[in-house]
Amino acid sequence: MSTTLLLLGILYFVQGIPYGLQSSLLPVYLRTVGLSFTKISLTKALYFPWTLKVVWAPFVDQYGTKQRWLLISMCGLAMCCLLCASLSPESDFQLVAAVFLFMNFFASVQDVAVDGLAVRILRYEEVGYGNTVQVVGYKIGSVLAGGGLLTVMDLLGWTFIFFLLTGIYLVAIIYASSEFGNTSVNQPCGGKKPSRTLNPMTIVKDFIAVPATTWTVIFVLIYKLGEQGAISMFPLFLLDHSFSAQELGFWNGMVAMGFSIIGSSLGGILMSKYRALPLIKILFFLRLGSLFFQTIVVFMFDPNFLIWKSAAVLSISLQHFLGGLITTVTFSIMMHCTQKADEKIQLQQR
Repeated sequence: MSTTLLLLGILYFVQGIPYGLQSSLLPVYLRTVGLSFTKISLTKALYFPWTLKVVWAPFVDQYGTKQRWLLISMCGLAMCCLLCASLSPESDFQLVAAVFLFMNFFASVQDVAVDGLAVRILRYEEVGYGNTVQVVGYKIGSVLAGGGLLTVMDLLGWTFIFFLLTGIYLVAIIYASSEFGNTSVNQPCGGKKPSRTLNPMTIVKDFIAVPATTWTVIFVLIYKLGEQGAISMFPLFLLDHSFSAQELGFWNGMVAMGFSIIGSSLGGILMSKYRALPLIKILFFLRLGSLFFQTIVVFMFDPNFLIWKSAAVLSISLQHFLGGLITTVTFSIMMHCTQKADEKIQLQQR
């Protein structure tokens, strides 16, 4: 693996940590220490900074360097983990919630910065592999911070786990700082210093002017519709039809995530060999077939027959495998589109 891909893998890995903490570890831990479902449900509001990412994304894109923003955001995430280590959710729920709110803010800033950096440091032929690293790195960080740390929570405890996460961020900061100076940035043509603007109308106008943007936006808005329905609702159907929560946790959590990572990895390999649009057409036909197969399972499912349980597990695995494949190819299409943009839209200064 090249140093560029390794750097991006580490950056996306640490970016996935906050999501894993909040989506998997935090709700379960809060419930085990006796907090009400009402309080636990309120933690969903802590994702709010991601909704506002569009507000500060132009500022991050146009002022300072992506490297500087990445170091600032990771330092902020390290400080948040250090603060969490000194707090107790049982007695300091509001303070812990505030820290997680800031954690989501710093993670959203990091998301803007690392995506912008990836656009500029990846060569055209590296985009497929780069997006594989992005998807797989983020998923591994999320899984390890969520389910992974949750399994050892009783052994290590809340405080030690967040000290450990602080150390991980510090290692990532040190490594990234040493590599930023050795990373070459692709310089856009023209040689002119790009103009800066925070005017929303100007930004939208420039954005729409990029070739293939309209098609890409429509595609990105709809490509996950079938996947989300299949992946989110099918496990609930199985839960109501004799599958236990433990079985779903294993098959729909660990095994399915494994297939998703395999699919994402294969997507990068295929992108290096084939054009994106013909490839995505084939994948959508496969997705249509997998959805048809899942529909048959739903209508024919009988918990008394092992063959239908096996078919349900196969359907889950197929959906996550194809989901990982399509996500990597889609992200590659988005990055190719972004690389066609004017310099002032991509990245302002190194």
